[in-house]
Amino acid sequence: MNFRDLHIAEDLASSLAKSGIEEPTAIQRAAIPHVLEGRDVIIRSHTGTGKTLAYLLPILQRIDPEQRDVQAVVIAPTQELAMQIVRIAQELGAPRGLHALGLIGGASLKRQIERLKDKPQLVVGTPGRLVELLEMRRLKLHQTKAIVTDEVDQVFRLGDRSAVERIFKGALRDRQLIFVSATVPAAMQEVIERWMNEPLYIDEAGEQRTAASLEHVYFVCEPRERIDLLIRLVKHYKPRAALVFINHTDEIAEVTEKLRFHKIEAAALYGDQPKMERSSVLDRLRLGNLQVLVATDLAARGLDLPDLSHVFSLHPAPDEDHYVHRAGRTGRMGRRGTVVSIVTAKELFIMKKFAKQLAIDIQQKELYFGRIVDPEKKELMRSTNLRKEAVRATSVKNKTKNKKKRKADTKDKGMPRWLKAKIHNQE
Repeated sequence: MNFRDLHIAEDLASSLAKSGIEEPTAIQRAAIPHVLEGRDVIIRSHTGTGKTLAYLLPILQRIDPEQRDVQAVVIAPTQELAMQIVRIAQELGAPRGLHALGLIGGASLKRQIERLKDKPQLVVGTPGRLVELLEMRRLKLHQTKAIVTDEVDQVFRLGDRSAVERIFKGALRDRQLIFVSATVPAAMQEVIERWMNEPLYIDEAGEQRTAASLEHVYFVCEPRERIDLLIRLVKHYKPRAALVFINHTDEIAEVTEKLRFHKIEAAALYGDQPKMERSSVLDRLRLGNLQVLVATDLAARGLDLPDLSHVFSLHPAPDEDHYVHRAGRTGRMGRRGTVVSIVTAKELFIMKKFAKQLAIDIQQKELYFGRIVDPEKKELMRSTNLRKEAVRATSVKNKTKNKKKRKADTKDKGMPRWLKAKIHNQE
């Protein structure tokens, strides 16, 4: 099956083919026809499966290039995700004469107001900035027919529910609503019932909510050994690009500095970092000038880093949804990836809980003499090494004893028999 079979227009399909995308993923095959119909839909699939194109392609196709009004809005929780969506929309929509605009916090408000005068048909933005422009009457949604909330669970978790609902109210009453995420918590049900019209659930995640191409492992250590173990693991795995998740913002600087002290190219990513500084850090990672990015869940939300091979959690994720989103930073579009958690003995139950809730295999591993091994194998290797040490010690002892004996024999050589007998009787 190709995109034309899903009734995607020839020009859009050709633009995708130029980027090397010719066959739709499972979630795209399932979602595109219903989004084209104008249905309210909830798209749930693990990160890296192509959810963005699953809603963006049909929305771009439904936009009338002759109508110079905002016809569609995409709400994203972070600046990076919003701008990533804008780039894709501009690339695909430009040949059809469509104008997409990013409206994000941290960027110049005055400049965004000026660019709104160009009459974009699609705007992508963070909730706060979109509402700010609505209240200033610079952004008008009276012709908006579709609203997408990407990473919907995170948007509402960040406390932006009132802002998002303000955007819903500003659009047409019969507008199409699309919720997209790797996880849709039960707490979202109230929002779904209030705002969506007979929504269709499209769920390609199944029982396994993380990519099948991922390896999930965890290592146990004492609390004070976490950072040292992290350093050893990074040096062992040697990832081209890795993301280290920190649960508490005030630990980011310490972890970053210790990684640097051990000759690991690392940088910190904060949620409130200036836009240019964040962009610079991410560009360094993409270009291979940075090996490790240290961030919180909030700061790393929505990052698009295709070459990310490893995800490390200095502390276990707060819950299974956070674990899913952390894991989703790697193993994108079928690539292999490794998800590593560092836990204490008291936190072992958390990994077992995640394994059960997410229906995945999370294996305990040990770092022993430069090798990643199972705990049982480590004990076997340790026993084997102890036996080797014992044999080696016995061998050295016997060699020393034999050496002394040979020395004594040499010393006694040539001694008269009567003197040897006298010495023997005295002993």
